[in-house]
Amino acid sequence: MAAEADARLDAWLQARVWRGHQLAVRSDHGVSSGFAPLDAELPGGGWPKRALTELILPHAGIGEMRLLAGALVAVQRGERERHGPGAPPSARPVMLFDPPARLCAEALQALGLDLAELLVVQARTPALPGTDSLWALEQALKSGHVGAVLAWLPPRLSPERLRRLQLAAAAHDGPAFVLREWTAQHRPSASPLRLALQPAGADALRVRLLKRRGPPLEQPLHLALPPVLSPLAAQRARRGPSFLPAAGVPAASGANGAPPRRASGLGGGGAAAGVQHGGPDGPPQRPLGGATFVEIA
Repeated sequence: MAAEADARLDAWLQARVWRGHQLAVRSDHGVSSGFAPLDAELPGGGWPKRALTELILPHAGIGEMRLLAGALVAVQRGERERHGPGAPPSARPVMLFDPPARLCAEALQALGLDLAELLVVQARTPALPGTDSLWALEQALKSGHVGAVLAWLPPRLSPERLRRLQLAAAAHDGPAFVLREWTAQHRPSASPLRLALQPAGADALRVRLLKRRGPPLEQPLHLALPPVLSPLAAQRARRGPSFLPAAGVPAASGANGAPPRRASGLGGGGAAAGVQHGGPDGPPQRPLGGATFVEIA
């Protein structure tokens, strides 16, 4: 009887007190990433709600959209089940803030996303890049009317602005992802979960957990992503590139000697991965199916 009482007390404490040698146990379960090895290392068994998740990348287009697509699709599915078949399609949409390239409808649909439940916010302020979108992001997190958030943050964001976003995310009942430049991993952050992503060959990612509520993870994770390359293209990628790097895009080798790949779109693989690159001043490509776009001047 005493042993059973001790076990119940230990479980009660574990749900409320984080011990540094244990993974934190959250009262609300996380949203599954769709990758079992990653879920096993995330507190709560998935991407956390009411907290910022920070993804740090060497450049866009290495597979981040394919990494997050499972969670975004799960959020959309949960919203439909929650509101029923008669609910408006964007009752609590998935919001994308300042994607760095043009969206590709076919690729997003291939990942399982419902375009009618996407809301894209694009802000371009030459004097202070990202200022307006950061304000909009903070308000969206506080509103309670968003299912999930995915935001590409401006470079060299101050710790104070990131702390404000983390405080706003505490009121958001869903996952909130922010994507940052590679050098951000060496700066302090209020985000409770931080991951560094690197390409690890064709259709694969190397994931390092930089920060979590739990013990350090010494070895990186290697995740196989849903493929976007044809078998012939994947074979060529493994052999080595037969092209020069795009202008302004440095050639970068993947882990374990993997060949460099052109950063042609979010998720890797160009249009097949979710976006199409265009000129910096060109308007976003309106996807077939009618995702909602908002531009902040």
